[in-house]
Amino acid sequence: MAKNYTERFLRDQTSFNESRLGIQFGRLCVKANLPPSMIANALGVSRQTVYNWFKGKAVRGKNIEKIEEYTCTIQEALEVYKTLPAPNTLIAKQFITDNPLS
Repeated sequence: MAKNYTERFLRDQTSFNESRLGIQFGRLCVKANLPPSMIANALGVSRQTVYNWFKGKAVRGKNIEKIEEYTCTIQEALEVYKTLPAPNTLIAKQFITDNPLS
């Protein structure tokens, strides 16, 4: 399995206030094994912005809808199609390519 997140990041992620949208999205991306750089490309933001969301920083209004839409896509893949968690980066990239935001 591809290692996309550092051990420290994963450890810190569990201590963040989970009521923030970005943190919930981050936990879902970690669970699905989707790399932050690919998520950033799919959402049209920088990788640093994605990490900031995952750490609980504010999400701008224009990105909230994107995150909510992608959250539904990822949750559906985890629950219904069983295509996630991605076992490697190639499959993660293919999932993101096959599921663009509308």
